[in-house]
Amino acid sequence: MRQRLASLSEFRALQQACMAAREAEKRKILVCCGTGCVAGGNLNVYQALKDRMDALGVACEVALNDNHGGDAIGLKKSGCHGFCEKGPLVRIEPEGWLYTKVSVDDVDEIIQKTILGGEFIDRLGYQGKDGVCKRQEDIPFYKLQTRRVLEHCGHIDAESVEEYLSIGGYEALTKALFELSGDEVIKEVSDSGLRGRGGAGFPTGKKWAQVAAHTEEPVKYIVCNGDEGDPGAFMDRSCMEGDPHKVIEGMIIAGVATGSTEGVIYVRAEYPMAVKRLKIAMEQAAELGILGDDILGSGKSFHLRISKGAGAFVCGEGSAMTASIEGHRGMPRTKPPRSVDKGLFEKPTCLNNVETFANVPDIIKKGAEWFRSVGTEGSSGTKAFALTGNVNNTGLIEVPMGTTMREVVFDIGGGIKNDKEFKAVQIGGPSGGCLTKDHLDLPLDFDSLKSVGAIIGSGGLVVMDESSCMVNIAQFFMNFICEESCGKCTPCREGTTRMNDILTRITQGNGRMDDIGQLKKLARMIQKSSLCGLGKTAPNPVLSTLQNFEDEYVEHIRDKRCRCGVCKDLAQFVITDKCIGCTKCARNCPVGAITGTVRQKHTIDTSKCIKCGACKANCPVGAIKEG
Repeated sequence: MRQRLASLSEFRALQQACMAAREAEKRKILVCCGTGCVAGGNLNVYQALKDRMDALGVACEVALNDNHGGDAIGLKKSGCHGFCEKGPLVRIEPEGWLYTKVSVDDVDEIIQKTILGGEFIDRLGYQGKDGVCKRQEDIPFYKLQTRRVLEHCGHIDAESVEEYLSIGGYEALTKALFELSGDEVIKEVSDSGLRGRGGAGFPTGKKWAQVAAHTEEPVKYIVCNGDEGDPGAFMDRSCMEGDPHKVIEGMIIAGVATGSTEGVIYVRAEYPMAVKRLKIAMEQAAELGILGDDILGSGKSFHLRISKGAGAFVCGEGSAMTASIEGHRGMPRTKPPRSVDKGLFEKPTCLNNVETFANVPDIIKKGAEWFRSVGTEGSSGTKAFALTGNVNNTGLIEVPMGTTMREVVFDIGGGIKNDKEFKAVQIGGPSGGCLTKDHLDLPLDFDSLKSVGAIIGSGGLVVMDESSCMVNIAQFFMNFICEESCGKCTPCREGTTRMNDILTRITQGNGRMDDIGQLKKLARMIQKSSLCGLGKTAPNPVLSTLQNFEDEYVEHIRDKRCRCGVCKDLAQFVITDKCIGCTKCARNCPVGAITGTVRQKHTIDTSKCIKCGACKANCPVGAIKEG
């Protein structure tokens, strides 16, 4: 049990002790235990390292408040390192070496050569174009980023408050408690230009000021949106898993600034590790007196709890989220009133997402000007993105606002897999839109994306290559929207279903030329009359693909052809001149659609072909094309 801190001086003493203990550690082994690396087996790697080091008598898994002189080796479970494509990952300090694709079989070699011998193992390092990169910070994937929110993810034990204190954690909170008034905190946040990182980009300081203005209310709430329902997005999850105290500190500061004493973190139940680590962090903070009544003897109080959601996409919308927290079905309501006036339990509520709160401690500690030193005039600071899809380096990245798509995809992302052509990026999930080759040099910020009909959203980036069918992509997102619609308002409930029916018909080869006009008409209706923001942005994937790839829609409808061979109902298998007449295709065709003689080119009767693909799969020379 940790001793409760009753004053600022006691806090300072503990913080200094934690910092000294961190400096005293001879070496640190940081085993990535974010969800991705855990799925890849890194918990087994961690356990094998611990067991083997214990057997060898090597002191490891040292708590920061233990005193081991300068001989301690810290074996730690860290949060996500970000480079998911190369996981499982292990970082070695103080050298900053990063080992990739680590398995249990590598443990003995790591201990003998690296931990005991100080030698780098080349085969486990990142294999770059110019040879092996030893240091994590020298790998292009990391070198080109500016990690602020994610600065300590992968570098500290995510389940230790002492680790957080050793890197200056909760220092910003003490400044908000003892040096600044609530208005001064809000002014600092406003001056920083911080905008909500959940998608809408509303000025954070303005929202806090509106909640603070309700001085007559005895109860106000701070709510953190950790729902993150976009396909392919995992920024908030990684932040909650890798640096939970940073999120909590941002929320407490918001409470102090706005006069709110109650907080709720809304996390989808599909994030069990995030929930576990948040609970641990909350318990540790409460033990130290950083959460609860009379924080550090300041007279200020803040209580925090977790509310787990059932995974409904619509609960990412503010009023639907608060309804879910209250125990009702998650459905949005009409506005006004806004949540800042009547939100959770009809009380003034400050609602921001995980990444927004995680930016706050550094703003208070380092100042608004520091925060504005990167980014653009209208979009200051950095933004975390989940980079996925047909790109060489997938993972979690953080870059200054205004960074171009070209820099993200080709510099940090390492270009398109298998040297294929770049085609598009779906940004912002189901509420976002498609960016094409024409947008590669467009700055990634709130205003630039809005000008081309897209939004940053929570920060998902799905990269697509030449083999991606844009009609199929639009149908995928629209099907997702239909399944996730709460059904409360007719435009979204019926309109998106109708759009999905049309898209499905087109991908099945039954489209009509007037379908394109119908899609556009339905999209405009849904945008104008849906109840909530999610409904209003639901048609974005369809509208953006129509704007940039209408020729593919026409091809599907008029020519009954999918150039990428993705829409199986439109697939046509053709035997090319590469055919050697081996008869394997004919022997494996289940409907006898292929004819020909031995050592002669065969042919496919398209009227009989059921498009199962057995012929292509069994051709030994790749003579069968699909398109």
